[in-house]
Amino acid sequence: MTNYEIENELRSSLSSGEKLIWTGKPKSEIMFRSSDAFLIPFSLLWFGFAIFWESNAIQTDGDYFFMLWGIPFVLAGLYITVGRFFIDAKKRANTIYGITSDRIIIKSGIFSNEITSLNIRTLTDLTLNQKADNSGTITLGPTDIRFSMMQGMEWPGIKQPLRLEFIEDVKSVYDKIIDLQRQK
Repeated sequence: MTNYEIENELRSSLSSGEKLIWTGKPKSEIMFRSSDAFLIPFSLLWFGFAIFWESNAIQTDGDYFFMLWGIPFVLAGLYITVGRFFIDAKKRANTIYGITSDRIIIKSGIFSNEITSLNIRTLTDLTLNQKADNSGTITLGPTDIRFSMMQGMEWPGIKQPLRLEFIEDVKSVYDKIIDLQRQK
């Protein structure tokens, strides 16, 4: 998606007099995060045990209850081992960002469109994470250490902090937000 297409997509979300200052989108390929240092070994253990359980229940002609009991654990293991990477990549492929004179707009979703809008002047606790290639992530709002191990994973009941993630030239975007916060 080009910047022109992103701008057209965001224009319907703008108020009168509001102008777009920056637009972008995250990288959409499969990405590894720092939280994967914990999640990959955990997911392999989980999935391995779930497969062990299910295969034993089937091979021993065990009770149907034990065979059925293992299925949700196998499915959860499949998701946290492999599926989460594809879901995360798909969600990022459908995500676009916009910074206007008044707010930050995040439009995302896999099965439906979700538009999140944050007032720039009331936004607190911006965190910049810049990589050597000048790409990176800006976390919008306070961060909670409990969620640092779950970066990029969508689970029911776990609300991730809002981010402009995996964007190019992240420092200049961060500076634009800071400059807009200082105005007015």
